[in-house]
Amino acid sequence: MQEEIRRSPRVQRLLSGRTVDGQLEPVDHPYHKWFGAHWVLVHLAEIGYPLGDRALLPLREQVYRYWLSEKMQRLVPCQDASQVYRVNGVPVLQGRARRCASQQANALFSTLKLALADERAETLVALLLQWQWPDGGWNCDKDPQAHTSSFTESHVPLRALALYSQQTGYDTALTAAITKAASVFLRRHLFKRLGDGQVIHPEFCKLHYPCYWHYDLLFGLKIMAEAGFLHDSRCAEALDLLEQKALPDGGWTTDGRIYYRVGKPGRLPQLNEDKVSWGKPKERSLNEWVTVDALYVLTEAHRMKL
Repeated sequence: MQEEIRRSPRVQRLLSGRTVDGQLEPVDHPYHKWFGAHWVLVHLAEIGYPLGDRALLPLREQVYRYWLSEKMQRLVPCQDASQVYRVNGVPVLQGRARRCASQQANALFSTLKLALADERAETLVALLLQWQWPDGGWNCDKDPQAHTSSFTESHVPLRALALYSQQTGYDTALTAAITKAASVFLRRHLFKRLGDGQVIHPEFCKLHYPCYWHYDLLFGLKIMAEAGFLHDSRCAEALDLLEQKALPDGGWTTDGRIYYRVGKPGRLPQLNEDKVSWGKPKERSLNEWVTVDALYVLTEAHRMKL
């Protein structure tokens, strides 16, 4: 089945546009939304691409080179917001690193999941732990008053650190960091504000695929399952809502989509285009990608048996 995935038109399209040395265009911008090497590795990790494919090593090098640059590893204390935008490094304001940690985290997750990671994965882990905020999550907000972690910057680091821990073994400090990160979501029942119990953002209660670095309750539940927190009672409301969204004849649909459009074959996609279609939002029409994730979550939660 993995070989079928490797040979599939979808994967061939995702890996199209490679240079003679195996890198993926645009070579110097692997984060290019949504078709750079960074995102292609994430897609392959999600859909079950075969492990340890050395043909993907040039993509790994692109991604590691980009996210482990000297700039990314330099913390720069800042006194006010005006300094934050001028520093050549990761700004630290009010004692908190203002960094989009989902970027390094997705690089860590995808290379671990595809069995492509090397010793540099330890550096990615060290950076994530260094940037973790006191409440357990991460945030890139440059506002000096920002003191609470962001869902959209914290779920992917939680996912990546949990996978790293599972692959490398028990570590007290890492386990504590993972538990603290999970609490950011569990305390809020995966989609509610602490103060008034209202939905944090309407998109959190919609289903999407792929989410890229965005967040919704299904992606949150999937990460809780992967990280071992799905049986916490505070996941129950999100699980209830997911069950309620099932179509009458089975399966789940998308309530919206993150990517804007699909690029045309034969040319490099433009900004915010994906190389492949993941399905269009259609009312009461099954989306296979969302459905697979929902089945995984509900099976892991012992709410259904396949």
